[in-house]
Amino acid sequence: MSLYSALKNPTRFLTLVLFGAILAYSAELPYGGWIQIPILTLVWWGLLQFKHASLKHFLLAGLMFGLGYFVVGLSWIYISLHDVGKMNFLLSCTAVVLLSTYTAVFFALASLPLHFFKKDSFYTGCFLAASWVLIECLRGFFLTGFPWLGLAEAQVNGPFGLIAPYLGGLACTFLAVWSSWQLLHVRKHIVRSIAPVALVIIFVQIMGLWSFTKPTGSPLSIELVQGNFSQSLIFRPEGVMQQIDYYSNVMKRSSAELVIAPETALSWPDINLPSGTLESLQESVNQHHNTLLFGIIGRRINPEDGREFSNRALGLNSNALPYQYDKSHLVPFGEFIPPGFHWFVNAFNVPLSDFSRGSMSQPPFMIVREGKGPLFAAITICYEDVFGGELAKRLRHSDKPTNLLINITNLAWFGDSQAPGQQLRLSQLRSLEAGLPALRATNTGITAILGPDGQVIEQLPKFTQTSLIGSVQPYAGKTPYVILGNAPILTISFLLLLMGIIRQRRF
Repeated sequence: MSLYSALKNPTRFLTLVLFGAILAYSAELPYGGWIQIPILTLVWWGLLQFKHASLKHFLLAGLMFGLGYFVVGLSWIYISLHDVGKMNFLLSCTAVVLLSTYTAVFFALASLPLHFFKKDSFYTGCFLAASWVLIECLRGFFLTGFPWLGLAEAQVNGPFGLIAPYLGGLACTFLAVWSSWQLLHVRKHIVRSIAPVALVIIFVQIMGLWSFTKPTGSPLSIELVQGNFSQSLIFRPEGVMQQIDYYSNVMKRSSAELVIAPETALSWPDINLPSGTLESLQESVNQHHNTLLFGIIGRRINPEDGREFSNRALGLNSNALPYQYDKSHLVPFGEFIPPGFHWFVNAFNVPLSDFSRGSMSQPPFMIVREGKGPLFAAITICYEDVFGGELAKRLRHSDKPTNLLINITNLAWFGDSQAPGQQLRLSQLRSLEAGLPALRATNTGITAILGPDGQVIEQLPKFTQTSLIGSVQPYAGKTPYVILGNAPILTISFLLLLMGIIRQRRF
């Protein structure tokens, strides 16, 4: 069958697009990680319809599945391009489809064992899961990486999330793919299909009974400030001043031990802030004996690339030098412009940033408490929460014991979309992997306190201007995933796939 004739009868391709779209939507539902598995089973069934077709047909089928998945899951990018950036409708839609196509290529490549491994068996599911893990790892660093919307984060509300402290999010991906393949054969072998999945789920739940981190010290009183400022405000000087005044005043009034404002809360470079802004915040800290952390545009001339500014988290403690964390994993187009793409940026009617990168090995943030020992927090800024391996590496090599995670974010670019919920699940997965509580301070939502098990303790409604006032119990210790990173699951996956290739050649 030629590609032309296949496209004349596109029903099977469109079915895979539909399955991909449903899979992306299912992650937003309660118990989305459970719902994800039978939908993946339908995806494998759809791809097997192309098992004996040519390679280009099979890759096109995998691409259709990925395209449906990512167009639905990444549709919020249209809001930043069209609604905020004022890019024209056609170009905005094209950009979303092109990015979705790029990410869909990885899903198509990850599905290749279904085409090449002709002998359909129990092991095929292992080979498919191994392929998926390795390709997802590739997606996480190729061209600086864009691993957003993987299968793992839905598992914080699914059966396999509790494997994360041991082997990380990629292990969640492995088990989700493997179990969904097993269920594909339920009509032929009910017991052989369901029993292994049930046993693995039970085993994972039992593993979740062990904790590698323990509470340390007394709870920390906190205030997470959610300003709810429209992104369009920062393009007008009066809007910037309104935002700076709000966040500054709330932080100065707070008596909490730790006060956090979101990414770019003070959205001008520190050298251009109104006179006395940072000095008055430092005076407030000295008066209340507390700690402030907030987003700012920092001045940091990078001798390697000549860029002058950074996306910075600035921390203030009483009687201590200011702490600076400069974002190290930048968003393509949002925070740095890849070579050759200035034409695309020029289609925006808003100024985009071209930030300097911070080091991957920056020290943790020290939180000073009056009459108590200090605590240490690992900082991430927005998009960095998607890179679990990088965060684990920082925790592993830190010379201070990390007690909690802090993420500051501004998702006002993406309006009322799935983006805040998707990033919340990423933060939940990071907490699970590290066994540490997490604090999320966001501009428009979702501001939240997470426990060391990744569960939401408290959260604010989206698009409300208020503060989340509460407390968090610090933890200490390191999970196996923090100690070993992704090396174990990548090694297992590589050996399984190698075994599959050797086995295939024997038949």
